[in-house]
Amino acid sequence: GYGHTVPLSDGGKAFCIIYSVIGIPFTLLFLTAVVQRIIVYVTRRPVLYFHIRWGFSKQVVAIIHAIVLGFITVSCFFLIPAAIFSVLEDDWNFLESFYFCFISLSTIGLGDYVPGEGYNQKFRELYKIGITCYLLLGLIAMLVVLETFCELHELKKFRKLFYVKKDKEEDQVHIMEHDQLSFSSISDQAASMKDDQKANEPFVTSQSPTSNDSSLNN
Repeated sequence: GYGHTVPLSDGGKAFCIIYSVIGIPFTLLFLTAVVQRIIVYVTRRPVLYFHIRWGFSKQVVAIIHAIVLGFITVSCFFLIPAAIFSVLEDDWNFLESFYFCFISLSTIGLGDYVPGEGYNQKFRELYKIGITCYLLLGLIAMLVVLETFCELHELKKFRKLFYVKKDKEEDQVHIMEHDQLSFSSISDQAASMKDDQKANEPFVTSQSPTSNDSSLNN
């Protein structure tokens, strides 16, 4: 959040808080869902294709792909937009434009540089809409690149250094307790089912053996 447009009334501030509480989680869910679908076509399938088609090592292909994807993202969402902003904004040079792109796409948003604030600027409304689309696409591209680098085997090994190791004996004890509880519950259920079957069976009168013998003799 950056810029000079802020709520001033109490009602506007309250609405801004409620809107942020609802809107931020839905925005994160939306970005996560979009990134998970894009990364299949941008990262996983190309790496698998070069691995199976050309027989290259999957780890090497993944590293080269991540570097190329990062270079393309930096060029398309940092260098080229910075050059465009330096031309469209009168008092911005290339470094200030690149600074704005980095601060915006890294979700820092300090607000010291805001494009499209000049009232004499041509097509100001359309310019603002274009900046909004650029920021949205840039955030998705940054998340795709980060997810691509996180899937590298070397980074996965590095992340394992920070995992909390579990005690195997405690795990085995929990598994044994779980198994005992499950077996006991199954046996209790079987016993109760047998009792219910016995209770539901009709009563059959038993005949004495003498009456059976007499019927056979006749």
